[in-house]
Amino acid sequence: MQIREVKNKRDKKKFISFPATLYKGCKNWIPQLRFDEMNLLDPKKNPAFEFCDVKLWLAYENNKVVGRIAGIINKRFIEKWQDKYCRFGWIDFIDDEDVSKLLLNVVENWAKENGMEAVHGPLGFTDLDPEGMLIEGFEELSTIATIYNYSYYPEHLRKLGYIKDADWIEYEITIPNKVPDKIERIAAVVKKKYKLKILSASRKKDLMPYVTNMFHVLNGAYEKLYGFVSLTDKQIKIYIKQYISFLDPKYIRLILDEHDKVAAFGITAPSLSKAFQKVKGRLFPFGFLHILNAMKKNKLIDLYLIAVRPDLQGKGVNSLLFSELIKVYIENKFEKAETNPELEINTKVQAQWKFFGQRQHKRRRCFIKNLN
Repeated sequence: MQIREVKNKRDKKKFISFPATLYKGCKNWIPQLRFDEMNLLDPKKNPAFEFCDVKLWLAYENNKVVGRIAGIINKRFIEKWQDKYCRFGWIDFIDDEDVSKLLLNVVENWAKENGMEAVHGPLGFTDLDPEGMLIEGFEELSTIATIYNYSYYPEHLRKLGYIKDADWIEYEITIPNKVPDKIERIAAVVKKKYKLKILSASRKKDLMPYVTNMFHVLNGAYEKLYGFVSLTDKQIKIYIKQYISFLDPKYIRLILDEHDKVAAFGITAPSLSKAFQKVKGRLFPFGFLHILNAMKKNKLIDLYLIAVRPDLQGKGVNSLLFSELIKVYIENKFEKAETNPELEINTKVQAQWKFFGQRQHKRRRCFIKNLN
């Protein structure tokens, strides 16, 4: 058994394709699009490499790949939070403790060499990358925005001395037949009191003038969340190009203030989980047809990014946002919604689900190990 650093494009392809072998036949795992993964791990295409030192490794046994891991030293994270932490991410391994130990040891040793005091993860470059190891909900279908892993993963980490640093929880929400009365009442009051208005863009070009401002609102709204580092202008441009331009504006809602600045927004979309399973990581030649079909015919909606400007938080603006989104979901006959991860300690976010039928069905964890 040996560990080898990823040095070239051929190795990187092995790194990206390993999960497809490991999770073959697993009905709840969602493969990522391979070209997205290649771009994300490409220093020439991902602006995060400007402030992150990154290493990728593959574990081999008898010349066969049996595990993978990434090590990330995010200098902007260290500067902001004053924690000399190295991140690990993209961690996958067969159910063999020698393999998981080999993978995490190489990250720990690299972290020590670079003066780090702890290793934590799974985390990506930014808060918008999939993060957190699944510790509950292995029997649930994953989403394209989250990590799926086998149930033996967290047990391996515990045996290697990793403990809880933060948890995220996820809910399945039942879409009601009408907007709850209390949400409607709060929405009406808030809209009038703070002179807010709704932007319901039917065309992408109507939405595009606001998207940069949306990400600045996100930076402010997420500022104090676990491990968050504000997105740079270069990163914002990449996210707009890669994701916003491909979403259906019908499922995006913007709340504007009296000066036409973004006060809050919600980015949601029909679930692509089953479509991605059919695509198997490749859009061409026919994979994109599955995605187009899922965008048109679906009963499950994914809530991706929801943010309220800091000066308006705690004032009921989220009720105005959800009153608008629920109307769209009812009109398009959605039955369920996936919240995707929200921090366990973020009780304000969780309080809004009390108006709906709900099921807390997944939990994921960021583990940490002190290197001292």
